Amino acid sequence: MKGRLITVEGGEGAGKTTVLNTIEACLRERGVDLLRTREPGGTELAEAIRALMLDPRHRHMCAEAELLLVFAGRAQHVREVIQPALAAGRWILSDRYVDASYAYQGGGRGLDRDWIADLDRRTTLGIAPDLTLLLDLDPAIGRSRQQQRGPGDRIEREVDSFFERVRDAYLERAASHPQRYRVIDASAAPAQVAAAAWAEVERLCDGS
Repeated sequence: MKGRLITVEGGEGAGKTTVLNTIEACLRERGVDLLRTREPGGTELAEAIRALMLDPRHRHMCAEAELLLVFAGRAQHVREVIQPALAAGRWILSDRYVDASYAYQGGGRGLDRDWIADLDRRTTLGIAPDLTLLLDLDPAIGRSRQQQRGPGDRIEREVDSFFERVRDAYLERAASHPQRYRVIDASAAPAQVAAAAWAEVERLCDGS
């Protein structure tokens, strides 16, 4: 079986964890050889970078430093985890991938999209997702959900307008890549959102 890369994207409080747990359980029930991972993170080095980047003590981190940290972790993640797993025919389920940089650092921070695209080309080895599930949610609802969990990390503490730009950038990416993006209304009940997400993954399974 050919390896597949499935990514789940969305803003804060969109319910990615519930969706990821559902997809993982369903794929394993089907006997799929699955690797679950996340970005930033996925390797020892990338997890250390994640901790550094999200630490609220670094609230003055500039946007350029944030972008380069994300892509440093991604370069390691792709070479150490994603590429070998796909080459071995495994399926990968990732909590975010490169689209998040276009949304958070491109949309949210306002960094040059061409620069992000160049880093994308140089670090991902041309590996793009087979399916990207975008959990779309009004940022105000997402922030309300997230704040119930605590004060949040450095990015979760950003202002509302930041997350509005992130959402707009995600939707722009979805419109530009309709062949792999599926936009799911994340304002519905968690079980309903998870079921809609699994239905998209199931179609990918049946077509493999």
